[in-house]
Amino acid sequence: MSGRPPAAFPWAAAMAFGLGRLRLAPDHFWRMTPRELAAAMEAMLGPARAPLDRPTLAGLMARYPD
Repeated sequence: MSGRPPAAFPWAAAMAFGLGRLRLAPDHFWRMTPRELAAAMEAMLGPARAPLDRPTLAGLMARYPD
């Protein structure tokens, strides 16, 4: 364990996607499980990308120093 508390669930983004992008009725949105919402997001947006690791970030910063 890293000793850091887990990140809070991004409710604002989830609601914006479910209610706005998917145009779900509120009762349908609130009955979804987080896994169902994640599957819908992946179907529309593609798989989530892993965050940059330190060497990749350092390489990008060297190439684009602005």
